[in-house]
Amino acid sequence: MVRTRFAPSPTGYLHVGGARTALFNWLFTRKERGKFILRMEDTDLERSSIEYEKLIIEAMKWLGLLWDEGPDVGGEYGPYRQSERKKARIYDRYAKELIDMKKAVYVVYDKEDRKKELFETFDYPEEYIQKGHDITIKFKMPKGVKIKFHDLAKGDMEFLSDDIGDFIIMKSNGFPTYNFAVVVDDHLMEITHVFRGDDHLSNTPKQLAIYESFGWKAPVFMHIPLILGKDKSPLSKRHGATSVDHFRQEGYLPEGLLNYLALLGWRVEEGKEIFNIFEKVEEFETSLISNKNVVFDYEKLEWVNGKHLRSIDIENLCYRFRDYLMYLNMNELVDLLDKDKPYSMEVISICREKVNTMKQLLDISMPFFIESFEYEERYIEDYLKKDFAAPIIERALEMFRKNDDWTVEGCEKVMRDLAAEKIASKKKTFQTIRGAILGKLVTPGLFISLSVLGKDRVLRRLEKALNLARSVKN
Repeated sequence: MVRTRFAPSPTGYLHVGGARTALFNWLFTRKERGKFILRMEDTDLERSSIEYEKLIIEAMKWLGLLWDEGPDVGGEYGPYRQSERKKARIYDRYAKELIDMKKAVYVVYDKEDRKKELFETFDYPEEYIQKGHDITIKFKMPKGVKIKFHDLAKGDMEFLSDDIGDFIIMKSNGFPTYNFAVVVDDHLMEITHVFRGDDHLSNTPKQLAIYESFGWKAPVFMHIPLILGKDKSPLSKRHGATSVDHFRQEGYLPEGLLNYLALLGWRVEEGKEIFNIFEKVEEFETSLISNKNVVFDYEKLEWVNGKHLRSIDIENLCYRFRDYLMYLNMNELVDLLDKDKPYSMEVISICREKVNTMKQLLDISMPFFIESFEYEERYIEDYLKKDFAAPIIERALEMFRKNDDWTVEGCEKVMRDLAAEKIASKKKTFQTIRGAILGKLVTPGLFISLSVLGKDRVLRRLEKALNLARSVKN
């Protein structure tokens, strides 16, 4: 059975590069009807934290990349943790095995200069430990050996052991190093395939040497090209936000983000870039993963997300918009949405045509739900302060008070009749009313906005804008 794992270090938020690695592991595992495992590599005591672990787990759940086994936590699977496996002395046992096979040694360090090696020994240096010397365990690389393996992305690879040299597998604090712990864990968890970032390629010959020393079968490797910023350096905070949590807060949909991450390396047919990743499982092939580095394009991500946002059933979108507001702790706005659900659905329906993210949807829809919205400065300066503003709004109030047809067509007729009176140009007339009822100059269509708001809201807002126009007039 195929068994894969995603093994992040809980030293920060889940990076989009890590999320893409998890996605490719998850897709391959689901295609092969295997098992996908989450394992926290938390042996970096200074940087690892349970808070970051919780954030990574929450991000994985939000993306829908659920794992198939692990310690039971209240009826669901938690992640495996290297720190807990260390407590069980799993790594100590296998390190001692290597020493017994003369494939690893204890290294004793000078007490004054803790980086200076005094000597190596196969015997447990009890005397030096009692005297307070630092002790590590070092793996002895075989000499003059060619380490070969086939990488699913890069093809046949070959490294010379002499170019690698010996390396530490157990630190002086008793914790395993990455290259040792990952081999022991992958072996004991029966991992068959390891898909990871290209930056781990140099670790592979070290790990294969350990596999060979134990006589264990190594997994199949695929090293995925890195995600780069526009300057072609590895994607980092200097290029913009890079965490899954950030994109969630900015109102990206999990399916939009996953769709875009899949496109960063997965070749798909032209014209078929927009898809639900959970419906593409059967089409996933490792041979379709590019061996070239890819550049993260924030604008394309937003475009992809917008396609998903506008394709969702409106009732489902309203439900998810409500969830997004709750995630932001905007409970008062949630109450307003719940108070009149038919109205809320109408508002979301007309607003989503103008936006690509939930955050943008929140920004453009807010004035439909609250009366205390602020007028944007550009509207005040370019329209509300002008001589034509008060007369246009005053006349609009007269016409809309008499209006009984609040369909889109009925509202359009009132507005066109108002513009025909030529108090100002048609554009100035329309924009003056647009800003009066919503506080912004970029909104859903004016006629449909008037129709959705309805008579009572429109009249209240026109009266408020008229009073302001009279008070701020140049």
